[in-house]
Amino acid sequence: MTLVYIIISTIVISLASLVGIFFISLKQDSLARIVNNLVIFATGVLLGGALLHLIPEALGSEARASLWIIAGIILFFILEKFLFWRHCHNGVCEIHPVRYLNLLGDGVHNFVDGTVIAAAFVADFKLGITVSIVSLAHEIPQEIGDFAILVHSGLSRAKALLYNLICATTCILGGIIAFFFASRINNLTGILIAFAGGNFLYMALVDLLPEFRKTERAATFALQFLLLCLGIFFMWLLKFIN
Repeated sequence: MTLVYIIISTIVISLASLVGIFFISLKQDSLARIVNNLVIFATGVLLGGALLHLIPEALGSEARASLWIIAGIILFFILEKFLFWRHCHNGVCEIHPVRYLNLLGDGVHNFVDGTVIAAAFVADFKLGITVSIVSLAHEIPQEIGDFAILVHSGLSRAKALLYNLICATTCILGGIIAFFFASRINNLTGILIAFAGGNFLYMALVDLLPEFRKTERAATFALQFLLLCLGIFFMWLLKFIN
């Protein structure tokens, strides 16, 4: 049944790539506000998922968990530098001629998500659900932003959705591959969970949260702070669900 849970979870997350279709008719400023609010909530979910679930689980099951957490942080820093993988959540950012390389980076990211989800389900069903929720919370605003960027770069809306979906399906592939390897390689599950903890921390603290440091309006900051806390609180509540 574990493999079934992994496949279902990764399919659901892959389908999040189609969420952009619901925002086709929105004006740019309206899209930016929605995406910003989703991103700050996802930041809280990422922080809560890493610090309340993944890292404690990794520290309890893998002796060298701290090293793998650091490895997760470093690898995603390298991915951003060498794959031009950026999170342009405002729906507007500089368009590079290497947009297909950006799609490749997104595919790598989704593949890693799939391996992490598989490792979490192999370790514990509850942890698998938690990691799936964290991945989905981050994936939705990212896919909306990616869709807007691809359309702005000259792709038709149909092609933008298709390319996003193709990249997203690597999540399923990563999940299946990780499931079979996790049952054959000792400590692989603990390593992947620690790696994911570093990954989520990096995305939350380096990639997402700094975007909101420039907020000037007190009301906007209050809303963002509330959404951040709600994301963390939501992940804290998951600790008590059996």
